[in-house]
Amino acid sequence: MKNLINQITVGIIGILCLIIIYGLYTLSDMSIINEDKKLSKITEAKEFCKENSYNQDFCILIDMSIHSGKKRFFILNLKTEEIEKSYLVSHGCGNSLWQGDLTKTNPIFSNVENSHSSSLGKYKIGDRGWSNFGVNINYRLHGLEASNSNADDRDIVFHSWNAVSDKELYPNGTPEGWGCPAISNNAFLEIDPLLRYSKKPTLMWIYK
Repeated sequence: MKNLINQITVGIIGILCLIIIYGLYTLSDMSIINEDKKLSKITEAKEFCKENSYNQDFCILIDMSIHSGKKRFFILNLKTEEIEKSYLVSHGCGNSLWQGDLTKTNPIFSNVENSHSSSLGKYKIGDRGWSNFGVNINYRLHGLEASNSNADDRDIVFHSWNAVSDKELYPNGTPEGWGCPAISNNAFLEIDPLLRYSKKPTLMWIYK
């Protein structure tokens, strides 16, 4: 009986070791994929900004494949190819509860008016204007691709929102709005001068 218990114990330990090894391998593989994706986005963003006479000092990348409770809004220095700042950012709630976090791991994307969803693609950050939210400043977003071509008609803007935190919330998600990328007030105040005094249009790229 004792030998049987010992055999079972050894078997359980062996299974647990295999699970841990597999988990570490999977995480390692995921980190490689994410790094490859980041490098690909940096290269494409640099080329886009150069070819279209956009701001070549920095751009904004938003990776919607990342859990909404983690920082996924990135200020990319196009000269050094380094991420200089990262923040939380909201996405659209779609048919879910406004200001909830029900789609924190699987946001729905749409280019349709009144869908209350975010749209993927490259945007030109446009004119600075008045906002009813946060610090009362927003920037118009102009969709540059078929996936976000209705941004103007949908009044999609970049703004701050009191509901968005400065700190990561994982496993909870960032409160969801109606499709606009919204960040915390403090984060917005850091970015506003960069956009306000940029002599060329700045790229915002939302992808997954």
